[in-house]
Amino acid sequence: MPEGAKTACFMRIFRAAVTAIVALALSPAQPAVAQRIVAVGDLHGDYQAWQDIARAAGLIDGGGHWTGGKTILVQLGDLTDREPDSLKIVRSLQQLQKEAPRKGGKAIVVLGNHEAMSLIGDNRYTTPGEYAAFVDAQSAERRNRVYDANRAALEAAYRVKDPKLTPEQIRASWMAEHPLGWAEHRLAWGPSGELGRWATRNPAIVKIGGTLFVHGGISAEYAALPLDTINKRVAAAMTAGDESPTSILSDPLGPLWYRGLVARDADAEAIRAEVKPRSPPLTSDQELDAVLSKYGAQRLVIAHTPSLAGIQITSNGRLARIDTGISRFYGGPLSWLEINGNIMTPRTVGRSGP
Repeated sequence: MPEGAKTACFMRIFRAAVTAIVALALSPAQPAVAQRIVAVGDLHGDYQAWQDIARAAGLIDGGGHWTGGKTILVQLGDLTDREPDSLKIVRSLQQLQKEAPRKGGKAIVVLGNHEAMSLIGDNRYTTPGEYAAFVDAQSAERRNRVYDANRAALEAAYRVKDPKLTPEQIRASWMAEHPLGWAEHRLAWGPSGELGRWATRNPAIVKIGGTLFVHGGISAEYAALPLDTINKRVAAAMTAGDESPTSILSDPLGPLWYRGLVARDADAEAIRAEVKPRSPPLTSDQELDAVLSKYGAQRLVIAHTPSLAGIQITSNGRLARIDTGISRFYGGPLSWLEINGNIMTPRTVGRSGP
């Protein structure tokens, strides 16, 4: 090709490229597609309910593997207690935490107060089935060793209640109160145990776009702190197994327990009464406004306080309550909250099986 023809050809290509670039620059900007979020509330040991929800939300297949693509799953804690299959739920979520990123998604588990209770050994609501999930061939021997190593202290403690108890009666009572699997459950959930360390790695509060997620709630007092600071304090308390009355793990104003955004919280009010009272006190809407403003968020999604009537979206869309009593213990609807951009859509599915 003659040199002049080459130059003319190059100029035509150059002009076409410039025209395309200018047209692209002048065209209307295309809005980014918001990543779909699926938020699920308290499951309390009901594995079948979790599977029903996860399949209906398109998160897993029949084998329990991630099919959610780029969806972000946010489970708001309280996996444990009340029903027997909390360990199955934990294993499922641990699996999804590994699988989802391979497909561009994410599975986030927010720490609930019942996981913190399991870590510090507060097993008031732990069921026999949850202990049974940890039983192995050495469970009876381990339990006997625990009793024998602490026999003197246990006998003294029991005789404070009833001085007439014999050693045999005390042993029988203790064994009945600590079924097989108890020792393994305690070790696994302790601060240095496998499940305790996993729970400690889970955040207390998460912000995704304009949405905050927390198990209990965020009080005005805690909103004075950066989110990262709150999460670090919770993780430090979990690592230390801090069961003191002043621990963030049990603080009625803290993120694992606070209910003041949805109802009168007598425990939180008692704590506030110990310090200089507000004048005048904030209403729940004013407190919510303060929290959202502090963190630059448009809405807050919480669990912890059951609403058996279903998911409640209140305060002009600024607050979503997604604990609907999913577990059979409560008998509420199987639900999840779907968030696409600024649109929140409550979803439900029927329970499978009997």
